[in-house]
Amino acid sequence: MSDSVLNPVWTTCKDAAGIAGNIFAFGLFVSPIPTYRRIIRNRSTEQFSGLPYIYALMNCLICMWYGTPLISADNLLVVTVNSFGSVFQLAYIILFIIYAERKIKIRMSASLLAVLGVFAIIVVGSLQIHARMIRWVTVGSLTVVSLISMFASPLFVINLVIRTKSVEFMPFYLSLSTFLMSTSFFLYGVLNFDAFVYVPNGVGTILGIIQLALYFHYKKKPLHESKEPLIVSQA
Repeated sequence: MSDSVLNPVWTTCKDAAGIAGNIFAFGLFVSPIPTYRRIIRNRSTEQFSGLPYIYALMNCLICMWYGTPLISADNLLVVTVNSFGSVFQLAYIILFIIYAERKIKIRMSASLLAVLGVFAIIVVGSLQIHARMIRWVTVGSLTVVSLISMFASPLFVINLVIRTKSVEFMPFYLSLSTFLMSTSFFLYGVLNFDAFVYVPNGVGTILGIIQLALYFHYKKKPLHESKEPLIVSQA
């Protein structure tokens, strides 16, 4: 097959993988809505933690910055998914602050300001690096660290499932969506020849397979909805 035919097909496959990743990510972004309906209804954050949304916002912002033309080439679908993710996480954090107790409200507000401050430092600092390759590698490395840190969090859930022999805190559709999203962006990164995308999402894909395997192994146990769904983003 000639390059003139192969290149459009390659680009189409890459874009299809990225679009699929955006769609699966949207399912993850809306997954906390039932939790927030309860928070709004009871006008209290109860025992829920707001930290996962803080971490998710930081991750989305870093990955969004990496996807911009100022850092990497041809990564528009990375920008879109993480832009949506940033908006969702910011909305969740604001709602959490509104309904939290005063002590937690102050702590969450400080955490939000810290995240925005760190992101501003990353943006300004990376723009001071005039060599485009070094800028790409620097921000890309931060993206990999951020994503793998997010993907590592299910390890605690996996350990809990193995210890309790129950999938109570590992909802099936959340695990499935995470796996499909990670796989989609793994393929997107491979087709885009971008190791900063396919390496962390490859790790996410493997962890997703492990979660699904554990779910089907222990699904005989009674299921209950997890109180704190894990929200991840993709680069």
